[in-house]
Amino acid sequence: MRTLEAFLLSGIAVRSILAAEAPRPRGVGPEFAKFYKSSDTFTCISSPSIHLPSARINDDFCDCPDGSDEPGTSACAHLSPLSPYTVGSTPIGDVNTTLALPGYYCKNKGHQPSYVPFTNVNDGVCDYQLCCDGSDEWAKVGGVKCEDKCKEIGKEWRKKDEQRQKSQSNAAKRRKELVAEAAKLRQEVEAKVLTLQTLIRGEELKVKGLEAALAEAERQERGRVVRKPGVGGKLSILAQLAKDRIEELRESLVEVRNQRDMGKARIAELEAILTTFKEEYNPNFNDEGVKRAVRSWEDYAARDKPAIGDDAKDRDLVEIAKPDSETGAIKWSEWDEPEEGDVDVLYKIEAYLPVPARDWIDQKLRDLRSFLIENGVLAPSMEASSSKEVEDARNALKAAQDSLSNNQKQLDESNDDLGKDYGVDDVFRALKGQCVSKDSGEYTYELCWLGETKQKSKKNSQQTTMGRFVSIDKVMVDDELPPDGKGLGSGERVALRYENGQHCWNGPNRSTFVVLACAETDEVWKITEEEKCVYRMEAGTPAVCGAAEKKTEKSKDEL
Repeated sequence: MRTLEAFLLSGIAVRSILAAEAPRPRGVGPEFAKFYKSSDTFTCISSPSIHLPSARINDDFCDCPDGSDEPGTSACAHLSPLSPYTVGSTPIGDVNTTLALPGYYCKNKGHQPSYVPFTNVNDGVCDYQLCCDGSDEWAKVGGVKCEDKCKEIGKEWRKKDEQRQKSQSNAAKRRKELVAEAAKLRQEVEAKVLTLQTLIRGEELKVKGLEAALAEAERQERGRVVRKPGVGGKLSILAQLAKDRIEELRESLVEVRNQRDMGKARIAELEAILTTFKEEYNPNFNDEGVKRAVRSWEDYAARDKPAIGDDAKDRDLVEIAKPDSETGAIKWSEWDEPEEGDVDVLYKIEAYLPVPARDWIDQKLRDLRSFLIENGVLAPSMEASSSKEVEDARNALKAAQDSLSNNQKQLDESNDDLGKDYGVDDVFRALKGQCVSKDSGEYTYELCWLGETKQKSKKNSQQTTMGRFVSIDKVMVDDELPPDGKGLGSGERVALRYENGQHCWNGPNRSTFVVLACAETDEVWKITEEEKCVYRMEAGTPAVCGAAEKKTEKSKDEL
């Protein structure tokens, strides 16, 4: 008796375990399995007040308002599908008009599981892209039998996925290189800023010094003693006559010195000839004329010779023969300056004094004259032209001001550059100025990073600017990613805005919105004209790989 009871109890336990581990109904994904555990009743997922016998699951009749009782048929396909950006459903009162399930679940053993829209279940078409095991056509409508192709499809997918993974790895590596290059470029700009700041501080001091020097030179110029045109003094005439006479004597001295040097050279040459004659003649040769010549040469060579010149005197002659403009012995420019009258000889009295005293007196006289002019006692010089000293000071100041202005301009440009948005990690700094192009029909389109977008005609090489870079933006996209992975996919993407291109006839200025996605290399994928002269360009670059994650990490750090 006890054995029978034990057997019955064990049977009940086995049935309970089997009931608890009952397989999921056809079309139910693992994340929804918890709603289908009971073997007796089923509760509509979005309408928990509605209970159904488990036998009514997948009976090809839509009993639940959310279609959750028909996970493996198309009976509830008429309900609105879930939005890809909606979690759960949208009930109206206690009635739900939206499907609680994302679709028919395909296990796709050997590949990746996925969901097929309920409208595709038993529609007589093998949807191998979504349901490679063919389970969505379990009813074999119209005799259609979809074989399980997950093995070969999965193998091909894994091969492509391996290539995609490798490409993504290369793209990530390339992005690291770009970030490193961008950091280096930024450091160069920062170093340039520091250098320019140092140069500018030095040049500002230099300009102040040159401004003071120019002011002093102009003040000295105002203090110069000048004469009006047509008016002269006896002293200036005498100075000119003395200058002309000294120049004449200097030229004569140079001529006499040249003749002396020529005479010395000829004498030396003759003495060398006679010396050779004496040494080489034959004394045994009985020629009285030759013997007399030799005796005469010996008497000449034995006598004391007058000094023709020595090195010290020659150096003196060289200095005397130099023009006054080189030696500065007499500053004729001071005596050539126009005068207001003979009384102005008083201003030249320092010329008879030693140089230190002369310079001191000259400076004091100039200071006195400047003081008198500035206080209205004397009239300023009426000469239009400036002295060489003033012109030199003015030119030096202008050169320093130009250099300062140029360095200040470079500093402003560098500071503006450091403040610009170059994207996450400053990555686009490394790409700035580089271009990538794509042939499309009769045109070649060119994208220059942070520069311009262009359209080039293949027929006549005519070039049209489609926009100039303005800013870096973000945009949400919902595109299906192609098998080769060269596309935008779905989610947030980095975008570059190019505006103010060439004017479009009977339209706006051209503009381009460039949407970017991760790629191993820089490449343009697609160009469309969404409106008149408003273009959309889709491109790939390693610069945006992981940009969303980087942005999230940066936001967390800031918080």
